[in-house]
Amino acid sequence: MRDRALEIFRAGVAAAAPYQAVDRALKAKPVTASGKLLVLAVGKAAMRMAQASMAHVSGAEVIVITNYENAKDVDYADVFAAGHPIPDDGGARAAQYVITNLQSLEQGDQVLALISGGGSALMPAPPEGITLQDKAEVNRLLLSCGAEIGEMNLIRQQISDLKGGGLLRMAAPAQVRALILSDVVGDDLRLIASGPTVAPVGTREQAVDLLKSYAVWEDLPASVRAHLSAPAPELPPLPQAENQLVGSNPISVTAMKQAARAATIYPDPLAGDVAQAAEIIMKSGTGVTLFGGETTVKLTGTGLGGRNQELALRVALLAEQQGWGDDWVFLSGGTDGRDGPCDAAGGIVDGGTLKRMRDAGVSPGDMLANNDSYHALQAAGDLLMTGATGTNVADLQVLIRR
Repeated sequence: MRDRALEIFRAGVAAAAPYQAVDRALKAKPVTASGKLLVLAVGKAAMRMAQASMAHVSGAEVIVITNYENAKDVDYADVFAAGHPIPDDGGARAAQYVITNLQSLEQGDQVLALISGGGSALMPAPPEGITLQDKAEVNRLLLSCGAEIGEMNLIRQQISDLKGGGLLRMAAPAQVRALILSDVVGDDLRLIASGPTVAPVGTREQAVDLLKSYAVWEDLPASVRAHLSAPAPELPPLPQAENQLVGSNPISVTAMKQAARAATIYPDPLAGDVAQAAEIIMKSGTGVTLFGGETTVKLTGTGLGGRNQELALRVALLAEQQGWGDDWVFLSGGTDGRDGPCDAAGGIVDGGTLKRMRDAGVSPGDMLANNDSYHALQAAGDLLMTGATGTNVADLQVLIRR
């Protein structure tokens, strides 16, 4: 059953292959630029998306910004490796290089933006008065307070010169076409990589209200509080862009269904608090049930792990409490191959998981209370290790229960 769960999960990851997604889109509608063409690929899938575009363009300047695990030197592009999920100096240098190139564009030029998940942290461009360290601290607070992705991106857009349509403004008067691989539940283009080619999600005032609601406003750097408290400048209308979704979480869930035709797809995205998501999973019947989405974790402990690992550990504990026995397997994994700040993609647990932990001298409940799902699953041999996949369409889950 573990092998079967892995096979189904891999089918979902394969369906998010960024090379094929870009190739299909550019075959259907070729690039036509009368002037200079700038190809900008940003996100965890940036390498493969840029590679796919090379078969369809010539004479373009190409910039790639991706995470360290996926970055490779190539002869057709300037490649920048940057930090994720916390922005770093590599990302800041990349963002400044992008800004310089965007501001040099003229009428008749075109930007082909290849956008995938992770781009928000990978291309930080804090406005004047806010340092990269300030921005990193905002990210750290957002990741630890349990904010959902839409809320995080609303806030991030208000402290960036490129997010929330900023890239589009800087490229003007050049045309912008964006091919987008979605890692966001619901596929709201404003939220993917914090929407560099679309309108912002909200306003500074809404960002302040959210930060106060999560009780982190007073913990923010003073420069960020000052920026968000100041009136936003009046800007001209946002230029038009051509935005196209070329891959998403629902597409990957459908591919898992094709690999397990008798499976049931849970009808709603698995989102929100990870504890509530675990309760939803426990209501599944027998057979194979498939899920997709992205949960959140509120950190109260000092352990290591990510939302998928914690979800797997919670399901194992609930299965024991509800007397499921041994004949079941649950897998939860990030399609990018990395779950939180560690080398695991997620976890794969079964009816023997908790016994293996306890035999190794580990208390599953204590580890969960300390948000230390990584070491708990490691003790049981139940970490899901895939390595970097080169794509990112949020998370996928497989439950097999006989």
